[in-house]
Amino acid sequence: MTKLSVNVNKIATLRNSRGGDTPNLLTVAQDIESFGAQGITIHPRPDERHIRYQDAYDLKKVVQTEYNIEGNPIPAFKEMVLQIKPTQVTLVPDGDDNITSDAGWDTVKNQGFLKEVIAEFKNVGIRTSIFVDPVKEMIEGAAAAGTDRIELYTENFAVEYGKGNKDAVTPYATAAQWAHDLGMGVNAGHDLSLDNISFFAKNIPHLAEVSIGHALISESLYLGLENVVNMYIARLGNANS
Repeated sequence: MTKLSVNVNKIATLRNSRGGDTPNLLTVAQDIESFGAQGITIHPRPDERHIRYQDAYDLKKVVQTEYNIEGNPIPAFKEMVLQIKPTQVTLVPDGDDNITSDAGWDTVKNQGFLKEVIAEFKNVGIRTSIFVDPVKEMIEGAAAAGTDRIELYTENFAVEYGKGNKDAVTPYATAAQWAHDLGMGVNAGHDLSLDNISFFAKNIPHLAEVSIGHALISESLYLGLENVVNMYIARLGNANS
């Protein structure tokens, strides 16, 4: 069954907006796990506008499921990940001023760099994943860099699906099969929501994990966090049945 990893960046954003410790990030992460989520994801950025680097260390002490840290492998990020040793590190080519992730890696142009970084993480037992667009050359480049998994960048699918274009899933299904054939696991994330997750998961072969944050937290404002976590799990379960 496809696993649900919940990105808790938005919880940190809400906490930081008042300068205190409400909501408490560690408590929310533990609650999300108790509601049934199979993983916790964070994406710290250099300006620490939501997740702080200290949060990454603190969460390591309480997360009992899979712990996934996303980010651009700048020196400070690499040092933090190597010290924490999460279950998985997902490499994302973010600029310092990015509001959110907006593209996958050029795994051909950056192959030497990615190969070096991936080797560092894998040498200490951290599973690696590369954020990529559903393009054959980029999938092949990810395999050549030695990553364990890819994470498909799904914004275009979500936008097109919202317009009624269900064929938008086809490049992602094809890319997932390419990745599987090359020996890599398949993750996915970005703008996946309750509206599109069932269709996406049902049509993507070998989908190991989805990482969902913004939509899940937004939906929870109306429907409740525990309820929404279980709605995602149910939709993923139905897609795999």
